Amino acid sequence: MTALSGLSQILSALALTGFAAVTLWLLVRGRARMAALMPAPHLLTLSAAATALWCAAVYAFAPGSPQALIVQTLRDAAMLIWLGGTFWSRRAPMSRPLRLILRMLVTICILTLALGGIAHLVAGAGAESWMGPTLNFAAMLVAVGGLLIVESGVRHAGAGQRKPVMAVAGGFAMLWAYELNAQFIGALTGEAATTLIGLLPAVALVMLPTYIIAAMDVGRERIQLSRTAAMRTLLLLGAAAYLILIGLAGAFARMVGGDYAVLAQAISLVVALVAGGVLLGSSRARAWLSVMISKHFFEHRYDYRAEWMRFTATLGQGDDEEDRNLDRRVAKALAQLTGSPAALLMLPGASGGFRVAEQWHWPTDIADDAVLSLRTAFMLQETRYIVDLDAQRRGQTVEDMAIPEWLVADAGAWVVVPVLHFHRMIAVAVLHRPAVSRSLDWEDLDVLRIAGQQAASYLAESQSQAALSEARRFDEFNRRFAFIMHDIKNLASQIGLLARNAERHADKADFRADMIATLKISAERLSDLLVRLSPRQRGPAAEAGRILVEPTLDDIATEMRPRRALFIGCQAGLSAWADARSIRQIVQHLVANAIEASDADAPVQIVAAAEQGRVRIDVIDQGCGMTRGFIRDELFKPFVSTREGGFGLGAFEALQIAKAMNGAIEVVSEPGSGSKFTLWLPIADEMGEPGAHQNMMKVASK
Repeated sequence: MTALSGLSQILSALALTGFAAVTLWLLVRGRARMAALMPAPHLLTLSAAATALWCAAVYAFAPGSPQALIVQTLRDAAMLIWLGGTFWSRRAPMSRPLRLILRMLVTICILTLALGGIAHLVAGAGAESWMGPTLNFAAMLVAVGGLLIVESGVRHAGAGQRKPVMAVAGGFAMLWAYELNAQFIGALTGEAATTLIGLLPAVALVMLPTYIIAAMDVGRERIQLSRTAAMRTLLLLGAAAYLILIGLAGAFARMVGGDYAVLAQAISLVVALVAGGVLLGSSRARAWLSVMISKHFFEHRYDYRAEWMRFTATLGQGDDEEDRNLDRRVAKALAQLTGSPAALLMLPGASGGFRVAEQWHWPTDIADDAVLSLRTAFMLQETRYIVDLDAQRRGQTVEDMAIPEWLVADAGAWVVVPVLHFHRMIAVAVLHRPAVSRSLDWEDLDVLRIAGQQAASYLAESQSQAALSEARRFDEFNRRFAFIMHDIKNLASQIGLLARNAERHADKADFRADMIATLKISAERLSDLLVRLSPRQRGPAAEAGRILVEPTLDDIATEMRPRRALFIGCQAGLSAWADARSIRQIVQHLVANAIEASDADAPVQIVAAAEQGRVRIDVIDQGCGMTRGFIRDELFKPFVSTREGGFGLGAFEALQIAKAMNGAIEVVSEPGSGSKFTLWLPIADEMGEPGAHQNMMKVASK
């Protein structure tokens, strides 16, 4: 016994054991569970059992023996029946010519099994001489037909069938292709390919796991080889084909004789070096190879999952210095999607039309007057056309898109892509011609159209953020201006009152001194208001520090003296952690409201003390008072005022400033009984730091 025959017998025993075990395992599997995995599970069990019988014949009589070939017909018939019952159904029946081929192949298998079995029983070993060629020819015929059935079945099933089930069909194809190759070599050479035939059980062992996986509850998802793995597999197959070609050339040279073997080696070496150098050194050659492989080996031009992940990652990431600009990232993402080496992004210009706002690796300079007219922009927006500039240059476009001359004259410009957001064109992308120029097809147009919509959402969000930021700046300016107008109105009222009193008391030296002091204070306040109107002015909370309360209240009393004498009561050494100007503004407003709400002879008091770890400043009047509903619903709302010509911003502004200093305002009032406004502020300790009680207090209305 040779080493090959011994190895073949061991492999046959392993294959017999494996297929027998798989057959028993399939028999005990639940029918309902198996029916959910494939259309005809009982036929898979039949195929496994027939393959086990064939393995037994191979083990008993050796591979390629007439007995094994007779049992092989039973195996082939079971495999063909499984293919017909799995990949075609009543709803999707097999075509008539293919059904005829399948029936013919099954008939050949049955006749060969019957005739071979009868001849072996009648003539025994004597029938091998004339039955051998017949059995080999029938096996070759069934193998060719089986490969045709597998290809048609897999193509017919497409994505509707589980990949593990399709892998079983692939195993059948592998086995038939291997047997056909061995028999074809034997037919050409006149001698049996003993090595290939002896390794038939190994091929059966390789096919065995497909039965197991197909009967397991896995692979319901569509398993698909990635584009990268497929490309590398094709390259490996190409390398293998190259090595086989070299081997055949060497064998032919040895048959011919002479020095042709050395010549063949030199030629193969030169070809390999030239091909490798071209692929490594030429990006155009690599691009051409990629286009050819994508065109002829894949169903779609694009690997949509990988391309979309790269597209969204490019749009969303700006780690590099040159990619922090969103406009450049949009141009880059659209260009990389189609293999373009460069791109332009055009945005609406202030003077009309679309102008180049950003470029990504565009090889030539763009003139300042490079504009896409409004007429062209309107047509692109309404038609949503993706313009192939090569077709535009050849005059093959259906509609005149009025593409500008500078764009048509640039030979590198390839495609014009409108970037639309809800039927509004917010940008235009111009893609550069790729290394291997090609015409746009339906897949390119669909990808660019969808990618343009995705990019438009990013651009629209960025533009909305910019507009919102600008609107916020205007809103902040208007809000600050409204507060300042309120303070100017108070100053105007104070100066008007001063002017009226001057008519009666101008001859009094005390009055003139108070008038001068009041005018100085009013001028200072007007200057402060102008400073506050500046957009760079910081908020009051940014200037907080330790402030003595009593001097601040004395300054307010001095300023208000022309209008009314105030009664001040302050705890000695009381200090707050706040901004002096903000405290003065709040208390002045509260005092002004108290004076206006009180009779001319009614007192207004300011009392300041420390309480509960905070500074408490009370402004008390004996005026008309307010209802609880007014305090709760209207007092601190902007633009709500009880006085004719009032802005309704004073109380609202006072509350906002108090909150900015981590303070609060409390109001106690009853109609006819006067009001008490309490300003709560953080207290400053002896070290000049804010006190421990820094929690914000809510406004309490009573």
